[in-house]
Amino acid sequence: MTAGTMTPRQLPPLQPLSFTLPPALEAPSPPEARGVTRDSVRMMVAHRSDRSLVHSHFSELPRFLDEGDLVVLNTSGTLAAEVDGSGPDGEPVQVHLSTQLPAGLWTVEIRRDGRAFLEAASGTTIGLRGGGQVCLLTPYSPGPSGVGVRLWVAVIETPGALPTYLARHGRPIRYGYVQGSFPISAYQNVYATEPGSAEMPSAGRPFTPEVLTRLVAKGVGVAPLLLHTGVASLEANEPPYAEYFKVSSSTAHRINDARRSGGRVIAIGTTVVRALESVVDEHGRVHPGEGWTETVVSPAHPVRSIDGFLTGWHEPEASHLAMLEAIAGRPLLEDSYRAALAEGYLWHEFGDVHLILP
Repeated sequence: MTAGTMTPRQLPPLQPLSFTLPPALEAPSPPEARGVTRDSVRMMVAHRSDRSLVHSHFSELPRFLDEGDLVVLNTSGTLAAEVDGSGPDGEPVQVHLSTQLPAGLWTVEIRRDGRAFLEAASGTTIGLRGGGQVCLLTPYSPGPSGVGVRLWVAVIETPGALPTYLARHGRPIRYGYVQGSFPISAYQNVYATEPGSAEMPSAGRPFTPEVLTRLVAKGVGVAPLLLHTGVASLEANEPPYAEYFKVSSSTAHRINDARRSGGRVIAIGTTVVRALESVVDEHGRVHPGEGWTETVVSPAHPVRSIDGFLTGWHEPEASHLAMLEAIAGRPLLEDSYRAALAEGYLWHEFGDVHLILP
């Protein structure tokens, strides 16, 4: 697969899953800051075959998988993608790096006070803390109604290499429900190998070396792919934009071999599903591929590449719920979210997880 147009995609019409999320169910900090280990978060296991729900903990994941199954992970690492800057009026802004584009360009989000989008015009220059600047070239996408441009195509200039600059002056992107500041290590999956995501592919956060070792000891395979995520928009609940991905020949072969042998392919997170659905053919065979994916998974897009799915808990009417509905079916999705609210599961990147199995 080669680079596409990298323009935003729209979800097909569907009835969104709507519910009220109490603030008390928004995880305010990493599990470690709450006195438990990464793998101690709760995990609801939902079975499509009989719509049964099992309440467990992530450390018990190996118990729900079988010898011959294959777990597919996204090894993209999280960038310290938020940097302080100053707008043309000298007032402080926050620059969110979203996606690195070809030719050294980036998409960026410019916020003021962590919430509102900066009103700007093409050619605007944003000064960066520690030196350097961001020059806004052209709008990449509009923001929610009435708030102007959300993402810009931009040139970023920093003293020295950008990764070094971000390590020194950047911090993880943090939203209002997170209480306190935490180091970039709190936003990294233990198996991350290549930095590039603006936000953590958080479904994999509960993994620990011990859980991975127990999976392998049971005969469950583990295979990597790469997809660098851009920034989310809590205001708009938009579908994801074009994102860079890579599925290696080895991973494609392992997926096809596992399914041919009767094993189940378990995707860890929405990013893995998006990458695999970008390279699967109509017969369910996964091919190697690299480039930019605009694939949007919804009930209108049959899921052919996976059998099971681990994900977090998503906000009311969030676009990722369309992917969950495509995988779980509407009745099981409604059952799961009703039970999660009743049982006090925690939402967002530091919260609990949801395992959907056949």
